Amino acid sequence: MTEYVLSDATREKLMRASTASVATQLYKRGLRNQFIQGVRPVAPKKKNMVGQAFTLRYIPAREDRNPIEVFRNEDHPQRVAIETCPPGHVLVMDGRKDASAASAGSILVTRLAVRGGAGIVSDAGFRDAEGIGELDMPAYYAGPSAPTNLTKHEALDINVPIACGDVAVFPGDVLVGDTDGVMVIPAHLADEIADACAGMESYEAFVIEQVANGASIIGLYPCTKEENQKKYEEWLATR
Repeated sequence: MTEYVLSDATREKLMRASTASVATQLYKRGLRNQFIQGVRPVAPKKKNMVGQAFTLRYIPAREDRNPIEVFRNEDHPQRVAIETCPPGHVLVMDGRKDASAASAGSILVTRLAVRGGAGIVSDAGFRDAEGIGELDMPAYYAGPSAPTNLTKHEALDINVPIACGDVAVFPGDVLVGDTDGVMVIPAHLADEIADACAGMESYEAFVIEQVANGASIIGLYPCTKEENQKKYEEWLATR
């Protein structure tokens, strides 16, 4: 099976898609649980986060395995993940939805951004959240948390299937994040979903304009009247 590679064309389409549109298109294909629960932007960004998943799995920390000295190890999985996440990818962390300790901080996230990361997502906490929020790179977390990850989390596996916010995330899946949160698109559906969302976003822009001008949603959203389809086609032609 050929490994999926996110194309520039699909990335560009998803940069203009909302997570709501992605969720609807996935639902039409039978996928109901692709929205990462409990995460939010560290700071809102003007552009979407789009990239393929590169994963890091944490397990509960055990005190004898996680003294502060482990950060001196050059093969520490948290540090290795930051240094090996491919440019254009999103580092996705499985922190078991435990935000009582950080899963990363501003120094590591800044390094990821400098290396060309498309974003970072964790269902645990981040420390130094203000600094992370000032980066251009999108970041999503469960909340700010000052304690180091070693108090609750042991970084263990890199680029394996994980859970993040109750969603299964496989390496290479495509993540789309906006101000609402993050959707996970199975890699084999990414191109199809991007194409579908492009048309959906356009029609919804038309609908919002019509509703703002007093139109009823009956027969308009969803479009079940031919007259509305004609209006949309005329509207689209002007743009």
